Amino acid sequence: MKLALLIPDGVGVRNFLLGSFLRLANEQTGCQILHAIPEHQLTAYQQTSGAHVRWDRLLPYQETPASIVLRYALGYAHMHWADTLSMRYIRQQPITGSWRRRTVQHTARLAGRAAASPAGIQLLDRWHCRAVAQLPEVAHYRRLFAETKPDVVFCSHQRPPVILPVTLAARSLGIPTATFIFSWDNLTSKGRIAAPFDHFFVWSELMRDELLRFYPDVTPERVHVVGTPQFDPYAAAELQWTRAEFFARIGADPARPLLCYSGGDTGTAPEDQHHLRILLEQIRSGQIKGNPQVLVRPAPVDDGKRYDAVRRAFPELIFAQPAWVHAKPGDWASVLPTAEDIQFLANLTRHADVNVNLASTMTLDFAIHDRPVVNVAFDVADPPIFGKPLWEYYYRFDHYRRVVEIGAPRFARTPDELAAHVNAYLENPALERDQRRQLVELQVALPIGNASQKIMETLAQISR
Repeated sequence: MKLALLIPDGVGVRNFLLGSFLRLANEQTGCQILHAIPEHQLTAYQQTSGAHVRWDRLLPYQETPASIVLRYALGYAHMHWADTLSMRYIRQQPITGSWRRRTVQHTARLAGRAAASPAGIQLLDRWHCRAVAQLPEVAHYRRLFAETKPDVVFCSHQRPPVILPVTLAARSLGIPTATFIFSWDNLTSKGRIAAPFDHFFVWSELMRDELLRFYPDVTPERVHVVGTPQFDPYAAAELQWTRAEFFARIGADPARPLLCYSGGDTGTAPEDQHHLRILLEQIRSGQIKGNPQVLVRPAPVDDGKRYDAVRRAFPELIFAQPAWVHAKPGDWASVLPTAEDIQFLANLTRHADVNVNLASTMTLDFAIHDRPVVNVAFDVADPPIFGKPLWEYYYRFDHYRRVVEIGAPRFARTPDELAAHVNAYLENPALERDQRRQLVELQVALPIGNASQKIMETLAQISR
């Protein structure tokens, strides 16, 4: 099988270039990678890719006014029809920017509302694909694939608009296409899949059911449960450090408990620095027992500067900025991971005694290692930043409502509850153990460590 692997952003690099997936692809007949990695950073990934990999840069995607309006209208139509809580919030966001942007958005919203049905969505999708198919980018990829002759085109992330010309070019040549749904919340809390793929790779049966619900034109045999490679490193024995080695690397005492505060990005978790300060104050005052150490790991897209005041006030805080390279600060698509960071996170989630986060995927990362998690669910600002309390906001989203129902973490709806839950877990880490296992089994169908192999096997079947 000759694979064309489409990597439009940093999370695709993490999942498919820095783990075992690329090695498995190299064991086949070779791999072509279409990527958006800046030239000065590409060498680091090429050095570990092997001799049978061809690297081709993605072209900038120059949309026409018509294709932009159709793309936004399609997204709004999908969100009106699917109508999840998160999608309602997205639809209600105010329209800002230049008069051209405001005009496009208003037009798209009106068209999307009018087309909010399966038939209307399919009609907009056909019009959108027809408009984009005429662009020179599609002709470029068609010539490229005619030269390289891949057996299947596989995309690492289903949402970036830049993937559409590649997908349309492949389909016009009869090359099967597939995409990976890269996160557990994407189908219920984000917009529409950006291209009409032939096949869809999902984490679990739960995600499979969601995809079939929100995309009624997709037939069940086109959806494949493969797990997710982002957790494969957690099962890699060669990446594991002992507790003593990990604590030595972060400059901490292995005899004392370690709390990890996992930050979100500034848009979704704007009060992280304040929640962290409250946690540190509770430790300093003795409200949290056992003299634990605290490590804060910002989100990879966050430059971490908003924690500076907390770091000055609490010099004992361990600050662990993720080892991702910021090509364009604040832009998830342009922040690129390193192998060093993957190994660090695999050991952090293994050796931290308790994790604290705000409705983050990190709840699942730590649950995989059976580490207790406390979710922050109280506001610092009054009135709340999001217009309603955090508990009524993030913890009602479809994907996270299941976490609440299972009870895998504990939820701190006040600062006093934060201290109480951390104390309870430090005293008895086995609390909610069964619920953590249930959450992992629900969200990640395969045993951890098997996803890359399963994806390669499924791609081979599709290519035949």
